[in-house]
Amino acid sequence: MTEVIVPRWEWRVFAERFDAVERRLVSLATAPPEVSDELYVLGLRSEASVKVRDGLMDVKRLEQVDDDGLEQWRPVMKAPFPLARATVGAVLEALGASPAGLARAEYTVEELVEQVLEPMADVLVLDVHKERVRFTIGGCMAELSELRTGHAATRTVAVESADPARVIAAVRELGLTAPLNVNVPRKLKALAGFAAHRYAVIDVGTNSVKFHVGERAADGKWRAIVDRAEVTRLGQDLERTGRLGQDAIDRTAEAIAGMAEEAARNDVESIVAVGTAGLRLAANRDELIDAVRHVHGVEVEVIPGDEEARLAYLATASELDVGDGTIVVFDTGGGSSQFTIGRGTHVEERFSVNVGAVRCMERFGLDAVVDEDTLTKALDAIAADLARLDGWLAVERVVGMGGAVTNLTAVKHGLAVYDRDVVHGTVLDLAEIDRQIELYRTRDADQRREIVGLQPNRAPVILAGACIVRSILVKLGRESLTVSDRGLRHGLLVERFPHPG
Repeated sequence: MTEVIVPRWEWRVFAERFDAVERRLVSLATAPPEVSDELYVLGLRSEASVKVRDGLMDVKRLEQVDDDGLEQWRPVMKAPFPLARATVGAVLEALGASPAGLARAEYTVEELVEQVLEPMADVLVLDVHKERVRFTIGGCMAELSELRTGHAATRTVAVESADPARVIAAVRELGLTAPLNVNVPRKLKALAGFAAHRYAVIDVGTNSVKFHVGERAADGKWRAIVDRAEVTRLGQDLERTGRLGQDAIDRTAEAIAGMAEEAARNDVESIVAVGTAGLRLAANRDELIDAVRHVHGVEVEVIPGDEEARLAYLATASELDVGDGTIVVFDTGGGSSQFTIGRGTHVEERFSVNVGAVRCMERFGLDAVVDEDTLTKALDAIAADLARLDGWLAVERVVGMGGAVTNLTAVKHGLAVYDRDVVHGTVLDLAEIDRQIELYRTRDADQRREIVGLQPNRAPVILAGACIVRSILVKLGRESLTVSDRGLRHGLLVERFPHPG
């Protein structure tokens, strides 16, 4: 009688500790821990689970990933050694690898490792010591395990069943709210530094939420996988009330949820989320932080303004040739603007000023058509609020980043579709900024949306943003700035996920 092989759905989370979840799991255990030494074989271009355990070659194939991020795994091999040539070929196919030829008719474990696997650059053989406790919850099989390799140790909780609905229910019951389902092969490759690594950053700003997925190659170079923003206007009416509105919280939490799901689909290993001026200022910021944590498993860290400025400078210095002279890097946001002043890669001073496009727009009604007198009052007020810049006239270069700067640049170039390669490094001068200020001043938000290059959701705040950018250049005595398409999120990637080499 042929055994029926049923694929199983799995959710797995890795962490250093699980606290309450772990205590719950230990109380459910009905058998002592199992200890095993296993040999994992990891393919550079594959996430198949290939391992040697108890003298058997064990191979499982990742069949599919559903909308909840659950992974369906199908057992495809459990063969004793020595392995026939055809069986070894099937193993290599599962790993996405193919050798020049298989010389032997059959292979022991040692022959397979030494003669076939170790010479292959796209395969890694890893000894793994595993201690695990199995239990049952909600009709699902589950385990709490510790994995040790020659590179590192990690702990993991997994829940699996042939029924995906049962897995989801058990995961929720245990409170495993982490947004990322990470399988064992992917985690082991990350621990061993094998292949590229993907990480995600979520920047929760006053006007928009920015999302970036970066991939770091083995040589340390970064490649953008996803880079986008959603305007959620978290800081709507914050200037007047001092609090975040419920609608703004809901919009922002929904945007973050979508970004966490997209990060999972892109196989990121970790997410870092930070909040800036809007959350620094809001008396009820914990309402958003708690909503995101409990529902979506993302922990939003509110960072100080000077730290935000330093990270923005780090992002610029990592890509643009900043030279040896004094440089000012600024990042305009919805609730504040960050400034870092340095020479080369050395930071001399950094600070944040509560001058942001949303606050300025609401204060002077700059989302509508305004007369020249209102515009002058807005520019004078911004200049007064930027007094911290007084005395920095010996600046040799100014670099600007953020939504206002990149939208001004996209409008300058008439970009119907945003192109970071065109925007990054553009020189934006006062004459062009003044031209656009007049363009926006004479149009309301709906009319501005027709301007090629301007993101529609930026239409209400673009005049305020342009006024801030102009005022910064005037304060610094400069006629132009260099545009950076980088920002806080890129600096966070460099800072939080450094190359181990």
